[in-house]
Amino acid sequence: MLILLTVVATFNYVDRFVLSLVLEPIKQEFQLSDSQLGLMTGFAFASFYAIAGIPIARWADRGNRNTIVALTTGLWSAMVALSAMVGNFTQLLLVRVGVAIGEAGCLPPANSLIADYFDRAERPRAMAIYWLCGSLSVIIGYLGGGWLVANYGWRLTFIIIGVPGIFLALLVKLTLREPRVAQKIVTVKDQPSFKTVLTTVWQQPTLRNMVLAFTVSYFFTMGLAQWLPTFFMRSYDMDAAEVGAWFSLSWGAVGLVGTYLGGYLTQRYAACKESLQMRFCAVACAIAAFSYAVVFLSGSFNQAILFMSVPVFVGGMMNGPVFSAIQSLVSDSMRSVTLALIFLCANFIGLGLGPVAVGALSDLLAAAWGQESLRYALLAFTPGFLWVSVFYWKAAKTIEPDIRGFELADNSQREVAVAGESVSQNIAKDNLELKQSL
Repeated sequence: MLILLTVVATFNYVDRFVLSLVLEPIKQEFQLSDSQLGLMTGFAFASFYAIAGIPIARWADRGNRNTIVALTTGLWSAMVALSAMVGNFTQLLLVRVGVAIGEAGCLPPANSLIADYFDRAERPRAMAIYWLCGSLSVIIGYLGGGWLVANYGWRLTFIIIGVPGIFLALLVKLTLREPRVAQKIVTVKDQPSFKTVLTTVWQQPTLRNMVLAFTVSYFFTMGLAQWLPTFFMRSYDMDAAEVGAWFSLSWGAVGLVGTYLGGYLTQRYAACKESLQMRFCAVACAIAAFSYAVVFLSGSFNQAILFMSVPVFVGGMMNGPVFSAIQSLVSDSMRSVTLALIFLCANFIGLGLGPVAVGALSDLLAAAWGQESLRYALLAFTPGFLWVSVFYWKAAKTIEPDIRGFELADNSQREVAVAGESVSQNIAKDNLELKQSL
């Protein structure tokens, strides 16, 4: 289950990295500005991704998550392949909206399923294995995608990366099993309203700080990530294949090691020590701010690539602890919606505005800096990671008391449910005996 969900999530991200490689040829073919490219990769995609994620997640919290993952995987894969058929910017924008709606149904249901199978101590490593999808998608997207773009063009590349996802959707439907369906005795629970989820997230100090950390982090991370390949193409005169090869190493391989190592070390040395995990995340964000600044201030390609791998490594180590903590802070009846809500805020502000802000700032600086305007637009984003570290540091102070409080409340509800079920069974037994006597 975990391996298959990881493969699905990997393909969920691949098209985004391939798209970042082909922004320059798309710009030339359709005569677009950096602001238009930022709109397509940012707000247009993120707004539909975020909005569609909420109803899909509510369905996932009460329905068959296997079916949801299969359907949405098929949708986004078909839309990615359809990207090859567009004839103008408007059509490409609409296709990306379709991709966003499909991809919104992948992460929340999958995270909820994993949380059902792994307990609090095991969860960081399981989540780290799942979030290897980010690094794997970088390797496939940049290395494979770069080679495909260089040899076959961007249109055929989208067909080649889209079609396999359709077969993955069929595999998910035929092989994954929903634990809720397998239960012999199903306890019916009232699904919390969206307002209740909002109240829970905002009133719990840890979740509130993690939402803020996620949102601010996405703004700066997505702003940088979407434009980094274009930066290396412009500033170091590289083509898509060269950028893909280097990024698959500095982002893919390094991120893969960092993500798995973060989950392994957390489970081995910091299991059930979420305060320590959040403090590490705060330090990691501060390291990322310094490292990215060196990347954009450096005039050496080798130095830029070397320092770019540092935030990728420490950022990868954060995946297991962060996503594990989110799932440990809420009940199973609101896990998908909580994560979808976090992604809604993060995508609207982060993915929605981050790439647009970088593109607009680059256009604004073009008169003074010419082709190097993108370098200084990206440099202006680097201090933002220090702000993110503040929220994780605050979360570290409250996370363990919040988890203990949630576990006590959850155990009390289960005891009440068990007691109620026992009473119901006794009543049914008495009724049966009465009927037999009559």
